[in-house]
Amino acid sequence: MLSLMESGGVAFLCSLLATPLWIRFLRSRSIGQRIREDVPATHQAKAGTPTMGGVIIVAAAVVGYLMGHVATYVSFTRAGVLAMAVTIASGLLGFVDDYIGIRNERNLGLNKRGKLAGQLLIAGAFALLAIYWVRTSTNLSFTRLSLPGWNLTVSGWLLLAVVVIVATSNAVNLTDGLDGLAAGSATFDFGVLSIIGYWQFRHFHYYHLHSALDLGLVAVALVGGCLGFLWWNAPPARIMMGDTGSLAVGTGLGALCLLMNLDLLLVVLGGLFVAETASVILQVVSYRVWGRRIFRLTPFHHHFEMKGWPETTVIIRFWILAGLLAALALGIFYGDFLKIAKVV
Repeated sequence: MLSLMESGGVAFLCSLLATPLWIRFLRSRSIGQRIREDVPATHQAKAGTPTMGGVIIVAAAVVGYLMGHVATYVSFTRAGVLAMAVTIASGLLGFVDDYIGIRNERNLGLNKRGKLAGQLLIAGAFALLAIYWVRTSTNLSFTRLSLPGWNLTVSGWLLLAVVVIVATSNAVNLTDGLDGLAAGSATFDFGVLSIIGYWQFRHFHYYHLHSALDLGLVAVALVGGCLGFLWWNAPPARIMMGDTGSLAVGTGLGALCLLMNLDLLLVVLGGLFVAETASVILQVVSYRVWGRRIFRLTPFHHHFEMKGWPETTVIIRFWILAGLLAALALGIFYGDFLKIAKVV
């Protein structure tokens, strides 16, 4: 427990204190966000706001994760190192995307094919290392390996892992459209994962996950990184996370769920991110098939802005939904624990 507190606390302080320095650095070099023309007009006032705040989220999480092992009995595990490494890799991809967009002075970085190729490369490397280095089980899981316990085979699990990593990174990227929305929502998810990691560690005889506590450290370090950043990203944002942050946060969320045997629970835990992505997919399908739009603008947080909701209202209500879904996921996990504990 102390190692979790140390990891999260250090990450939070690093993020909280380093972000204003990063803002000052970015402003001195006129590095700011370019706003797309297809978003609500109120967003144009945000043009020039420093971006790439994800650099601090990732850096703070790394420092917090490392410090969680100092003067504690927690050992580094392959799963924990892999989860942090893939988060850093996606952050670097996002940094390249952000940098190209800033250099070209428009809100377009890597083209879609280049970005997807980078995501697939990172996801593929993660999946292979998870199977052959970490020795992750190929069973499909919900809250534990034996539920439902279907063996996907190596090829099936590799495909699942690639889809999950690409999907979660893009889902958080789509959600990152309002000040603090993605960072605040992700904080709930990582908070729940840190609790689950500690619970899996304390009840190893039920979950048989040797890396549970180390993965919990990764999760709580990301909580600290996101919270410290959110202090400065809360509306009106003084800095935006950019693709550097959204891709890293999304990848970290997907990687942790896969390595903690929470494959299907991810859909509930990250329900807000799922809904945001679904709104885009439904909009495209509806327009191409029936020639009609379901939402005024997608992702659907913009739909509510177009209906006249103030941005802060949308953010807070979406935070409430994200928190409720995260709590539901934790409740499902604990309910299943009570079930197996009773049986045993």
